[in-house]
Amino acid sequence: MSLTKDLVAWSYEQKCGKVVESLEKNGFTALYCPTALEAWEYILAEAGEAGTVGFGGSLSVAEMGVMEPLREAGKELLIHSTPGLHLEERLAIMRRQLTCDLFLTGTNAVTLSGFLINIDATGNRVASMFFGPRKVIVVAGRNKIVEGNILEAMQRVKSWATPPNAKRLNFKTPCAQSGFCSDCNSPERLCRIMTVLERKPRFTDIRVLVVNEDLGL
Repeated sequence: MSLTKDLVAWSYEQKCGKVVESLEKNGFTALYCPTALEAWEYILAEAGEAGTVGFGGSLSVAEMGVMEPLREAGKELLIHSTPGLHLEERLAIMRRQLTCDLFLTGTNAVTLSGFLINIDATGNRVASMFFGPRKVIVVAGRNKIVEGNILEAMQRVKSWATPPNAKRLNFKTPCAQSGFCSDCNSPERLCRIMTVLERKPRFTDIRVLVVNEDLGL
């Protein structure tokens, strides 16, 4: 590794550590993972007793490659984004995710103060983060860290996450064409539900893995 990469990794390690510290102060179970591989190993270990595993559509989780090992371990995977599903089939899977044994998702942003910020179009992902699943694991790559306040975190999501996600999902929104948020009124607008987790919800077992690698958007 070059000196520059070493220094960048060190700088992010300090930021990740601060995020973990803040998350724990806010009641979350938080873990620093120097690499995505360590996060992968943690997820597979925590999935040991889970029969059903829900996926929130996170690129961060998809990039880690946990689906196949979980499937090979005999888990029932609840993936609403599977190609070829009709709308009612997708909605049925989303509803089952609300009561799955383990729900895996990313987060759009996490602040140094330990707040998780997300923007959804449907709300199934954030709903499953708050209440229902027996266990929730949130993967937060270092690129999701925001050093500012909640408003700056939301701006980060609208500027850096929503446009490429709209393009990825083939949504017909202005940002999917221009790459910039225009606060549109498109029928396919993604930015419909904004949530802030300031503290761990009372009855939800949430683990946040803060990874010193770029993951997702």
